[in-house]
Amino acid sequence: MSSKLQYIIKYTWIGLVAICLLIYFIYPDLFTKEKIASFVGQFHKYAWMAYFLIHIIRGFILLPSTPLIFAGVLLFPNDLVWVLIISLIGILASSLLIYFFSNTLGFSKVFKRDNTKFNLIENRLLGKNGYLYIILWSFIPIVPTDLICYLSGAIKIKIPVFITSILLGELVLCSIYIFGSAFIIN
Repeated sequence: MSSKLQYIIKYTWIGLVAICLLIYFIYPDLFTKEKIASFVGQFHKYAWMAYFLIHIIRGFILLPSTPLIFAGVLLFPNDLVWVLIISLIGILASSLLIYFFSNTLGFSKVFKRDNTKFNLIENRLLGKNGYLYIILWSFIPIVPTDLICYLSGAIKIKIPVFITSILLGELVLCSIYIFGSAFIIN
């Protein structure tokens, strides 16, 4: 890829993230599970496709998947297994896209710097038990999974290890969100 195209992609992405974060912080009520469910529900027979596509897109603009997952529970209360499956496929697709675009967006340059914090993270992720860090990172709700996807792509974690680790962490977290919230709602 030419450096000019890479430059355009990188700064377009930074601009989109900045705009989305600005909207997210100025109008947080737009991103509630109810508003998301209402938006997706407008697509009627294409609601599942809209739900899936939003899962993929949200990774690039650093919006958390949690409200989207809860919106799926509200929107499809009789299809919770499908909410889980579509959510996981969407999260995995988004994670893979982020993984592959991480170098285009300049994340590999972060690890070329002589920074002990980044070197420690890189060494842990590339170590024997690196997959455990990815599983835990994707399971713990307070840390953004998208960040570990960017980091994994930048340092070239093996794709099968990356996908399996993300899947395991997200499977547990999404299952708790989906079936736990359905239990509470009922």
